[in-house]
Amino acid sequence: MSGISFRSLTFMFLIAFLVWVSSIETCIARRGKHWRQSRYAAAASLSKKKGKSHGYGSGHHNYHNGGSKPKAPPYKTTPSSPKTKPPPAPSPPIPKPKKGVPSTPPPQKGYSHSQQSNVFDVLHFGAKGDGKTDDTKAFQAAWAAACKMESSTVVVPSEFVFLVGPISFSGPYCQANIVFQLDGTIIAPTDSQPWGKAILQWLEFTKLRGITVQGKGIIDGRGSGWWQDAPYEDPYDDERKLIIPLNSTVQERPPMPVRYELSGKMPSIKPTALRFYGSLNVTVTGITIQNSPQCHLKFDNCMVVVVHDITVSSPGDSPNTDGIHLQNSKDVLIHGSSLACGHGISIGSLGKDNTKACVSNITVRDIVMHNTMNGVRIKTWQGGSGSVQGILFSNIQVSEVQLPIVIDQYYCDKRTCKNETAAVSLSGISYEKIIGTYTVKPVHLACSDSLPCMGVTLSTIKLKPVQERYHLYDPFCWQTFGELTTPTVPPIACLQIGKPSNNRVQSDHDVC
Repeated sequence: MSGISFRSLTFMFLIAFLVWVSSIETCIARRGKHWRQSRYAAAASLSKKKGKSHGYGSGHHNYHNGGSKPKAPPYKTTPSSPKTKPPPAPSPPIPKPKKGVPSTPPPQKGYSHSQQSNVFDVLHFGAKGDGKTDDTKAFQAAWAAACKMESSTVVVPSEFVFLVGPISFSGPYCQANIVFQLDGTIIAPTDSQPWGKAILQWLEFTKLRGITVQGKGIIDGRGSGWWQDAPYEDPYDDERKLIIPLNSTVQERPPMPVRYELSGKMPSIKPTALRFYGSLNVTVTGITIQNSPQCHLKFDNCMVVVVHDITVSSPGDSPNTDGIHLQNSKDVLIHGSSLACGHGISIGSLGKDNTKACVSNITVRDIVMHNTMNGVRIKTWQGGSGSVQGILFSNIQVSEVQLPIVIDQYYCDKRTCKNETAAVSLSGISYEKIIGTYTVKPVHLACSDSLPCMGVTLSTIKLKPVQERYHLYDPFCWQTFGELTTPTVPPIACLQIGKPSNNRVQSDHDVC
């Protein structure tokens, strides 16, 4: 029984072993088939994913099951179709120019390509630029348009001559930082009709914040007709009494240049060619101003002014034609310019009719002057109040200038003026490197008896005489106090060193 049982058990064990081996092979075969199917399925899935143009949103769920978190995209994109690669974006079409409008406007017109241009060419407002047609209204219209837009530009194009009557380019409601681009020529009328009876300026910029007049153009006042027509009605310049011809006769009025043919007598009041009034941040550069009836360039009640690289010219004997005239202004720099005109550069006249004048922080440097009556001059009336202080004249080259350095506190434009004790105070006036030739007197410093000039400094003054038509004079000083920091040519021994002993203290009414 035990033998049978052993054999039976052995047989059963063998059968069980065979069955077990058979089941293992079947399992392995099934697992192998399943692995191959899974591999092919995974490959197909991966192929599908590659067609999705790397859609960041499609794989964000994998990191929850142990995968690493994908990096965020550098910017947000829109996934394309999962099966097709998106075509590249087409280049934007080049716009064709409109009919009748050039793709690039002519240079002289100055328009930009934007729909709302901030450039306003006077030709596009009706100006003809033929030198005969009155273009005043076109200039007014161009300015009115530019006035409404900040940082706009009014263009006066080159190769045109514009006849323009008296005009005011005015604020105070204009936007800031307007540019007046002057590349053409502006001429004044020689007909008396546009001038009326009492117009004091021809081209005026008034009450503006940030105004620049620039370019290579010309402002021509055509003033010889004014000089010839009413010479005896001009304000009398008392400095002319210093200019005595060698024949010892005082020439009341020098012969005037040949005048233009005029239709009608010109008014007795002569206008300034270019004037700025009550403005802040003013720049004038590059232009030429010539033959003004009176002053060429004038600044009145202005702050922060820069003038450079301009040319001013008119005949040396043209009456009362200051090249650059300053009054009641401060923080002014004038440099790198050339003047050949009547009165050079003048501060004043100040204090007329007992008024108060305030001028400060003025620098005039690197200037060339030829054949002018005055070089650098400060002039005030008796009876005025206020002050002139912080003035520097540096590196002024003068050639055949009658009176290169002038302070005149007894200015009078009449035959006689009464003496008054009140005066505009002058202090801190420096002259350095004034070099060249003179034809009458090198230095004329006539300060107030009651309020002498203080802090007048002279350095590197080298002025040599050229005797042509006039008597020559030595340097003259009156009530002028300061110092000589270097030897001068000629010697200026009349300057009083130091301060006056009895200088009166300014009242509150005098202080600016």
